[in-house]
Amino acid sequence: MTKNTPSPTAGRDPDSEDSLRWHALVDGQLPPDEAAALRSQLTEDATKADMLAHWQWQREQLKALHRDLLHAPAPDSLNAAALRLADRRAAQAQWWRWGGMAASVLLAFVLGWTGRAQWQAPAGSTIALMPNSASQPVAVAHRFVQQAAIAHAVYQPEVRHPVEVTAAQQDHLVQWLSKRLDRALKVPSLGPLGYELVGGRLLPGDTGARAQFMFQNGAGQRVTLYLGGLVPTTTPAASKSSPSAAKAPQPMAADTGFQFSQEGRVAGFYWTDGGFGYALSGQMPRAELLELATAVYQQLQP
Repeated sequence: MTKNTPSPTAGRDPDSEDSLRWHALVDGQLPPDEAAALRSQLTEDATKADMLAHWQWQREQLKALHRDLLHAPAPDSLNAAALRLADRRAAQAQWWRWGGMAASVLLAFVLGWTGRAQWQAPAGSTIALMPNSASQPVAVAHRFVQQAAIAHAVYQPEVRHPVEVTAAQQDHLVQWLSKRLDRALKVPSLGPLGYELVGGRLLPGDTGARAQFMFQNGAGQRVTLYLGGLVPTTTPAASKSSPSAAKAPQPMAADTGFQFSQEGRVAGFYWTDGGFGYALSGQMPRAELLELATAVYQQLQP
């Protein structure tokens, strides 16, 4: 037996100008009042009634044809393709992030090298700030703060290698960095504020080596303490090769009090003391960072 179906000749639109409304009626997309008004016309027009019955039958057949697919789990091949696409997008996003970080580091290097070239002078010459060069220390401090913010932005997101030497070797870390910076360093204790030392690393700077200590709280929030000299240091080799270089006065960065900075999303508090700079950087509200910076400042003051 074959199933009775509405006549195929009923496939013609009863009224072309109203075809969209009749299709909407079959699909259940009309407001109740308008749908009731159209259905009332079917009692007076057998052709339209036959047409709509045919459309309804086609709709039910199509729904039945794909009903199983609507509730079937996605094929393994499709799931695998979706996972590959997600991994590829994540990798691309990671490369973009690293590209931005690399660009920042490259920019810092170029600016630092340019500044170094500007400070170089022929052998035997003397470099000194003129009395009216009050803006020079400010510029030096600002460069220091920018480099601290860049270093924070580069290493703060790191998961596997955020530091060179971990807190488990704190004594070795402090001795190593103190030797490289030619200054006795001290790691502040931020435990009472919920932050523990992760470790530290050695970094380059405009005037020599810089150090970075990283701290983290239980929620994974990180802050970094960046420190280093703001004026070029005369090496023993340079002193022997050019005795006048050892006697030449070096440009000094005036001491600055506790100051706030904002470099993009990285906030910071910094100060300088005796030509040595300190900057605590983090991506957090100013008041929260101020509490941490105050504790660091108090502990590192002589």
